[in-house]
Amino acid sequence: MTETTDRPSEATIHAWARLVRVSQDLIGRVEADLKAAGHPPLAWYDVLLELRRAGPDRLRPYQLQERLLLAQYNMSRLLDRMAKAGLIQRVPCEEDGRGHILAITDEGQAVRRAMWPVYARAIARHFGDRLTAGEAEALIALLAKLKE
Repeated sequence: MTETTDRPSEATIHAWARLVRVSQDLIGRVEADLKAAGHPPLAWYDVLLELRRAGPDRLRPYQLQERLLLAQYNMSRLLDRMAKAGLIQRVPCEEDGRGHILAITDEGQAVRRAMWPVYARAIARHFGDRLTAGEAEALIALLAKLKE
């Protein structure tokens, strides 16, 4: 590992820009595949998956935010749209009368299940098919070095 400086090297700047651009591009391609198949945005899948994983315990909105893969700057609006579509429901929180707990509905489960095959193919086509297993493992190791 290199020493921290105020001025990153040209290679570091280039690697940073490439990482951000590639990440945005890959997400855009996956989003396009989902849209072409008539599915909601990737963020909806992310929310539905985390709520399914939570099971009967459900999640408070702040807990959901902590678990999401994608950044959600407008979480309350996203949840409003998903509730209006019948994919999630807000249940009053017994411990906090002002708060609520989020739960996935049966319709939300069905939408998540329908989205997964399209999402899986998009991950394979736009990402997995371009890397060998060794390259994927190396990428995992490199990205792990960046996580705090």
